[in-house]
Amino acid sequence: MANMVRRLAAAALAGLTVAALTACGGSGGGGPNPSPAPVPGANTNGRLTIGIPFDEPGIGLKDGTSYRGFDVETATYVAKALGVPEANIVWKAASGGEREKLLASGEVDLIFSTYSITDERKQVVDFAGPYFIAHQDLLVRRNETEITGPETLNGKDLCAVSGTTSAARVLQRYQGRIQLKEFPRWSDCVQALADSQVDAVTTDDVILAGYAAEPQYRGQLKVVGKGFSDEIYGVGIRKGNTALRDQVNAALKQYVADGSWRSALNITVAPSGYRIPDPPNPGSA
Repeated sequence: MANMVRRLAAAALAGLTVAALTACGGSGGGGPNPSPAPVPGANTNGRLTIGIPFDEPGIGLKDGTSYRGFDVETATYVAKALGVPEANIVWKAASGGEREKLLASGEVDLIFSTYSITDERKQVVDFAGPYFIAHQDLLVRRNETEITGPETLNGKDLCAVSGTTSAARVLQRYQGRIQLKEFPRWSDCVQALADSQVDAVTTDDVILAGYAAEPQYRGQLKVVGKGFSDEIYGVGIRKGNTALRDQVNAALKQYVADGSWRSALNITVAPSGYRIPDPPNPGSA
């Protein structure tokens, strides 16, 4: 009887060990690896204030007291690699023209907010990454037939968020009378489109796809699907903080290598029908 008890106990322990190993795997599960290896210089049980979008479905969305989306998943992973548990992260809204100010003032330590790396922005902030490459596109109403790309916006009302590169690029590259309307949030632009107050919304395709998949807009809006720029997302860091930049790059490399990058996209963006691209090379910003 004693031998049988010992055999049963050993079998049970083996089963628990297998289950634990399976639960810890991040490359094939439903989300990012919950326990990335600490990067050099990680501050165990540290704290971070991180800027994210609060109103971009699939990317960064505040839902009551919780936060979800690809930028949230990415920021959480990086924070853990830096030694900061999720409970020690303070989330702060960061979008449009607010981002540089938040970094310069020290109100946030990092910004994960669909923050396109540009030469102009590099003059005032540092970037780690890239961690994603999107393409600027247009969101229109489902029955729209005249707008097939930015070159067909002549005489149309276009909406974008103030302080972003999206509207400026369209106005610079494409001729014609394009009436620009700017709002502080993308959700305002999308609602204006649904209410027929504007004819199109322009920003990155992954953001637009998230809105088109929202229950209140499903079947009403569509992404044109003709991307006309590369939007290279980086992590915003206060200018001159090269040590933190190098740590974030090390965390992002691990994020891509262990499969957590793709897992995060699969649970946040892929359900909208968006095709997941190949990962970029972090550290090349």
